[in-house]
Amino acid sequence: MLPTVLVVVPLRPESQTTITSAFNVITALDQPALDQALTSHAEEIRAVLTNGTIGINAASIAKLPNLELIGALGAGYENIARDAAQARGITVVNGAGTNDDCVADHAFALLLGVVRQIPVLDRACRAGVWRDDLPFQPNFSGKKLGVIGLGNIGRKVAKRAQGFDIEVGYHNRRPQPDSAYTYFDSVIALAEWADYLVVATPGGASTKHLIDANVLAALGSKGYVVNVSRGSVVDTAALADALDRGVIAGAGLDVYEGEPAPPALLTGSERVVLTPHVGGRSPEAVAASVQMFVDNATRHFAGEAVLTPV
Repeated sequence: MLPTVLVVVPLRPESQTTITSAFNVITALDQPALDQALTSHAEEIRAVLTNGTIGINAASIAKLPNLELIGALGAGYENIARDAAQARGITVVNGAGTNDDCVADHAFALLLGVVRQIPVLDRACRAGVWRDDLPFQPNFSGKKLGVIGLGNIGRKVAKRAQGFDIEVGYHNRRPQPDSAYTYFDSVIALAEWADYLVVATPGGASTKHLIDANVLAALGSKGYVVNVSRGSVVDTAALADALDRGVIAGAGLDVYEGEPAPPALLTGSERVVLTPHVGGRSPEAVAASVQMFVDNATRHFAGEAVLTPV
């Protein structure tokens, strides 16, 4: 009999087919459906497929006596109760590497969009406003980019910057010995140096409001910040104030506090470009992440080491 997997995230039809070809699948996309699954199928469920945003809490894990594996689509896993899983010996895996290119591409789309004011210019053009009545926007190339979090995604962002003749610096908890980029030992120091900041650090308590009023002030009135990590990393109130007072020039956010509701403090500002947490979403990225879960789960149930443990 195929192992039973509880899926708590929506999947495209082709991804659903990939999962159901390998496992017995129970889908629960809202709380009533999850409650029903935890009541009626608790003994059957051996794996859960979720993501970092939805996660799975300790109470739900406790109701699944035969749970062996929890998988997160994409890289994030911040809302998975890892302590509860570890206490039970439950393996946790993610889709590390499957959407890195997509997120890095999106980070540059946001950065280009806000620096060159593409959404504002698009609206103006549709309204019949000609260029002579619009402000100049700065060159995008030839600037300094600070990457916060030089992991897989951060490295891909840095690599893309080189195509625009942009100098790269970064901040991590510790220097990366294999990196040729300039290391800064604090976010403040990086922001003071940079024209652009791209935030690609993990979410969670340790990075909550890492980008605060002090960092934004250090970035300065010609600086731009882009967040493709987690909404909690940027202090929304501080960002709104900085944009309103011209402390920084602009921001691009794919993630924000209070998702899925759009950030009310920011939606009225033309200095910010917003997208609804789609940076890692493409047919290619989702298919790769689903396949990674299938590969991890198949290996786990065969008694083999998983590919992407967290």
